[in-house]
Amino acid sequence: MAGGTGDVRKLFIFTTTQNYFGLVSESWDQPLLYNSPEINNFLDDGNQMLLRVQRSDVGISFSNVIDFADTKDKVLVFFKLRPEVITDQNLHKNILVSSMLESPINSLYQAVRQVFAPMLLKDQEWSRNLDPKLQNLLSELEAGLGIVLRRSDTNLSKLKFKEDDTRGILTPSDEFQFWIEQAHRGSKQISKERASYFKELFETVAREFYNLDGLSLLEVVDLVETTRDVVDDVWRQTEHDHYPESRMLHLLDIIGGSFGRFVQKKLGTLNLWEDPYYLVKENMKAGISICEQWVIACSHLTGQVWQRYVPHPWKNEKYFPETLDKLGKRLEEVLALRTIREKLLYFSPATDEKIICLARVFEPFTGLNPVQYNPYTEPLWKAAVSQYEKIIAPVEQKIAGKLKNYISEIQDSPQQLLQAFLKYKELVKRPTISKELMLERETLLARLMDSVKDFRLDFENRCRGIPGDASGPLSGKNLSEVVNNIVWVRQLEMKADDTIKIAEALLSDLSGFRSFHRSAEDLLDQFKLYEQEQFDDWSRDIQSGLSDSQSGLCIEANSHIMELDPNDGSLKVHYSDRLVILQREVRQLSALGFVIPAKIQQVANIAQKFCKQAIILKQVAHFYNSIDQQMIQSQRPMMLQSALAFEQIIKNSKAGSGGKSQITWNNPKELEGYIQKLQNAAERLATENRRLRKWHITFCEKVVVLMNIDLLRQQQRWKDGLQELRTGLASVEAQCPLTWQSKWEGPEDPLQYLRGLVARALAIQNWVERAENQTLLADTLDLSELFHPDTFLNALRQETARAVVCSVDSLKFVASWKGRLQEAKLQIKISGLLLEGCSFDGNRLSENQHDSPSVSSVLPCFMGWIPQGAYGPYSSDECISLPVYTSAERDHVVINIDIPCGGSQDQWIQCGAALFLKNQ
Repeated sequence: MAGGTGDVRKLFIFTTTQNYFGLVSESWDQPLLYNSPEINNFLDDGNQMLLRVQRSDVGISFSNVIDFADTKDKVLVFFKLRPEVITDQNLHKNILVSSMLESPINSLYQAVRQVFAPMLLKDQEWSRNLDPKLQNLLSELEAGLGIVLRRSDTNLSKLKFKEDDTRGILTPSDEFQFWIEQAHRGSKQISKERASYFKELFETVAREFYNLDGLSLLEVVDLVETTRDVVDDVWRQTEHDHYPESRMLHLLDIIGGSFGRFVQKKLGTLNLWEDPYYLVKENMKAGISICEQWVIACSHLTGQVWQRYVPHPWKNEKYFPETLDKLGKRLEEVLALRTIREKLLYFSPATDEKIICLARVFEPFTGLNPVQYNPYTEPLWKAAVSQYEKIIAPVEQKIAGKLKNYISEIQDSPQQLLQAFLKYKELVKRPTISKELMLERETLLARLMDSVKDFRLDFENRCRGIPGDASGPLSGKNLSEVVNNIVWVRQLEMKADDTIKIAEALLSDLSGFRSFHRSAEDLLDQFKLYEQEQFDDWSRDIQSGLSDSQSGLCIEANSHIMELDPNDGSLKVHYSDRLVILQREVRQLSALGFVIPAKIQQVANIAQKFCKQAIILKQVAHFYNSIDQQMIQSQRPMMLQSALAFEQIIKNSKAGSGGKSQITWNNPKELEGYIQKLQNAAERLATENRRLRKWHITFCEKVVVLMNIDLLRQQQRWKDGLQELRTGLASVEAQCPLTWQSKWEGPEDPLQYLRGLVARALAIQNWVERAENQTLLADTLDLSELFHPDTFLNALRQETARAVVCSVDSLKFVASWKGRLQEAKLQIKISGLLLEGCSFDGNRLSENQHDSPSVSSVLPCFMGWIPQGAYGPYSSDECISLPVYTSAERDHVVINIDIPCGGSQDQWIQCGAALFLKNQ
């Protein structure tokens, strides 16, 4: 079919081309192209299925084939559904139009991802009629194209990895998937390890971003903070090659885009003008927080933290997510408009005129979606805001006086005055109301001046003191002095900065504002100078300590790891606790935005590198230095060989096959092997000690059994028990010294055992007599005289419950070394308790000294049951609950007792502290 200038078919092609490429009619010779053979072939030849349109420097060109070079420029493609001649009737039924940008892979991937996969896989009608195998193939095609796109460089003839190519990274999930793929498909092992490292770092937030639409606004507020920490960790890692700066810039951008689209989608489900105010306010504040926090995070990281990070400095300008920032400001404006209306409703009289006026204030925004910010909607938005202000102007005039009267009533109270201005700040910002409140705003400015003076006075009184003292900076937990002082002054900075922001927002037009602003800014400068002085003093002290071998800050990679002290024989690890504190200080000061000097950072990095091994070695050293306290004194000779073998490993810390060089921190493989040898030797020594202690306790129990045998009636039982004791001694005879054996051999005559039996019988008889005379609870008791002391304590509990008329479950057991229990209805005084693992003087636990006995006696104390809600003699913070065992074997617990320890519970758990009853 021949076509002229009135050919509808050609008009369709030319109009589509002109719109797609943005051409004006004068910029291309349309009449000349009407007779293009390529166009005629496509329209008039049923066998010609395709027409390619491309724009270049020369102009518009048409072709019936697509070349590889076509992907360099934008390409528009017309193609037929059926091999037919195009007519006026089938023009819109047989021609499909497609565009191609960047590459055919990218175009196909985006078409599948954005159009066909959602339609064919998620739409119920189409997915029901599509074979599951084809659905899987479509999903695999989308995933495969994404992998190819993420791994391809600009030369599409070679599909290879190029980190700077981020064309296929459109969402944070694409970036996370990229490193997962690299971890499995990297060309080199070192590349796979690096990719795996990044993959593990990103896993912290990967699931949340994948299911971002399913999260709430408040959950994403938390996600922003977590994401900031993750990208900071990724940038600052030093285990592998650095993360590319261009890739990080792209990642920050697409994360901001994801947050912005999420906020728009969530807030788009609300009617921001008509839904309940509390609901709109809550959601808007969360959306504003998401935008603000990510903008602040990007600015802070790329503008300060990373630019100062010496191992991997940020070289470009500070990245500022402008679109997200403007979206946040739009949301703030929307919330302010809605808030103003609510405040006007509160102050205005309930008249029909007012209700009609305030009902119309949002009419100018009809047809506008306020959360859809872009340059095209901004003029429409500003015009609507202008109309809104005209509508509310009459109402503002009426309520200005009411707000003035309200504030005048409370202006004598500075705190209430400030709260009132903050509560109604949206109204106060309105020109009409601001002018009416001139006097009240002057009063507020005077109050803010007083606040700045108070901040200055508090700072000057405390800045030279010791943290925690009445005249020093307020102290926090787990903070060194320098970090504590900086955190304290930062808090003052925040208060002063908030004061400035309030004044700038509400009082900037007042005559005294400039004087206030200068004073407040001077105070902030003083705070910042104090900060820097604290940091500089710390830096000088640390750098001075680096040259002092006694400071504890010197750690040489090629130095010995540990040695025996020649004076007291204790094992010492050459890794001081000061290094642990230094690591924490460097980490905290870096987080506060300070640039750590290179020498200090290097020492902190070395300390961090060896920290794990040092902790293990310190545990081994503690075991070596305290093992003698865990041994029964009479058993020490039996463990001499094992102890000497352990000590020999410590002394012969040599590396290499020949054992010629000393093991140092700089030999990680030899160090790991040496630590393993030490741990094995320590475990063998501990196991042997436990085994011998168990035998010792077993022998004690067997003797107790013998002491409870009626020798007159059960002579055979006595002989059998004695034989069991001798058999047990024979099992450790090889290790058992003769002097130790002689102590356990015992006399052949059972008289000695009879004496023990009689002692127990007399003790029980004495208990019975005192119980009958009702004087049992008045005397000092020894629970070891009973066969079942736990039964006795339970009986005391039941008797106490009857006395105070409550259930036994509502009582708790307490003990006191301070004197009698004031809260206990019934109480007993107990003696005969023994303590193992530490010492107790009646006031608090203390560590055993080198020559202290492993087991010591405990002073008598008062015990009883009191109600759960009653206060005991000691607070829970200063106590540790220790079990009371029937014997040193620790196989049966009688009761648990709270003993004052000074607050460091973990220390006594580690040393194995426990109580038990003395043996009769």
